[in-house]
Formats: sequence, C-alpha cells, structure tokens
Amino acid sequence: MKSGFVNILGNPNVGKSTLMNVLVGERLSIITSKAQTTRHRILGIVNGEDNGDKFQIVFSDTPGILKPAYKLQEKMMDVVHGAMGDADVIVFVTDADGDRPDDVTIDKIRKSGIPTLLVINKIDLSTQEKLEALVATWQERLPDAQVIPVSAKLDFNVRGLFDEILKRLPEGPAFYPEDTLTDKTLRFFASEIIREKILRTYDKEIPYSVEVVIESYREEPTIDRIAALIYVTRDSQKGILIGHKGEKLKRIGTHARLDLEEFLGKKVFLELHVKTNENWRDNERKLKNFGYETQ
Repeated sequence: MKSGFVNILGNPNVGKSTLMNVLVGERLSIITSKAQTTRHRILGIVNGEDNGDKFQIVFSDTPGILKPAYKLQEKMMDVVHGAMGDADVIVFVTDADGDRPDDVTIDKIRKSGIPTLLVINKIDLSTQEKLEALVATWQERLPDAQVIPVSAKLDFNVRGLFDEILKRLPEGPAFYPEDTLTDKTLRFFASEIIREKILRTYDKEIPYSVEVVIESYREEPTIDRIAALIYVTRDSQKGILIGHKGEKLKRIGTHARLDLEEFLGKKVFLELHVKTNENWRDNERKLKNFGYETQ
C-alpha cells in the first residue's frame, strides 16, 4: 500500500483551495476571490486503488504565504511552516497570471529534499507563449521539481497532476480509516461556510476582522439546528455587518443556510448573532480560544 501527506502550498489567491477540492472530489475548503480566505490547515483524504495497489492520500490545504502583520497571520504562517516540514510530497501552486513567490520560500523548498510538483494554475487565463516562458522560468528556479500546468477551475490536467502525486507517494499503511474524508468536524464546516458568505458580501476590513464561532449544534433526524456567533473587532463593524434593520445579516444567514443544507443533505435552522471582540487578531489567549494553535 502507498500512503502519504501531500501538502498544498503557495501564495494567497492562486487557487490552492479550488485545486484541493477538485483533487479530493468534495468541497472542503471555502473559496472566494479574496486573499487570506484559508486560515486553517484542512485535510482531505482520498482512498483508492492504482493498478491493483491500494493508496491513501492525505491532502492538506494551507493558508497563503505572506508576511505577517498581526498574531493571527503569524499563526497562519506557523501552519504553513509545519506543512512544509511534514510533507511526503509538496504541491507548490503558482498561477499563470503573474504570481511571484518569494525567493526565501522557493529556497526552503529546494533545500528540503521533499519531492515537489510545481503547479502553474489558471492556465485558462494565459497564452501558450506566456505559459511556455513560465514553465522555463520555473524549471530554472526549481530544477528538481516537475512543472505541471493546470486549470483547477476547469478541471484541466488535474488528473495528470493526481497521477504524478501517486508516482511519488511512499509505501506505508493508511493513516486514517477508509471511510474518513477529513479531520474537521461539522461545527468547523458550518463556521467556514458562514465566513465564506461574509467574505463574499463585504469588502475592505470586514472579512479580515471576522471570526465565526458555533455556539450550539444540535442534530435531529430531519433538521440540524445551528447557532453561530460572529465576532468583529470594532462596534462600527458590527453595524456594517448587520446592516439596516438587519437586512445584510439576514442575507448572509439565508445564503449560508442554503449552502449548509446542500452540504449536509438535510434541512437547517440557522441563527446568527454579532458581537464585538476587540483586538482578537492580536491576542494570544483569544486566538487559542478560537482554535488557532501553533502547529
């Protein structure tokens, strides 16, 4: 049997989460056009057979690599550094639209000795001439890595990437039971789906100042009852998020409920409240309470 950790790394907004979801075949990571959408390391586990041999791939979606401006981002980068160190295979994602990862990160990957696949995503937005130039550049920057152009959005050449991952997977026993899809709970996915709707609804500082906590989650035979608390850093943000007569919060709740019902395959009753929690992004104790631990 083959098994291993395949960790997906890269700059913000290059399509890591979209690629992860396509590779796993399930929507596990939230996706928006905004950078810093992913805050946690999310596992997606794929079991199968290849020419009669069983395999288990444990994919990891990780936050985008950035220079931290506050403690929350420091925690996010701890996740990235941990993923860079414990990978059996690194899938480093860049894009065909001008993404330029820093030399320090590339140097760490080059010196790690870990089998690496350099994925150029979003090739549907590029020309053949530009793509050929990018491939040549990456072959020079990471000479030991195989460069693989894909379009995760269009599911183009993702199967080819998957096959290359299988070739590099080490032999070993499974890490998780065969019916396990992820390490995250329903509470986690509920909070992420709500946060995704906030990211899609608001601009500027609101999406990056928000944390969603599930206060209660009660499963019943025909309906799940979920109560969530949305934290912001300032009272002014609270008013913006709620909107006139609660209209914006109601809209977020409706969109989140519909997504949750599709995700869970059953009816959902969703209750949302907003509360100010000043400076939570820079407070070690508050971050720990919200589940941000050093990896």
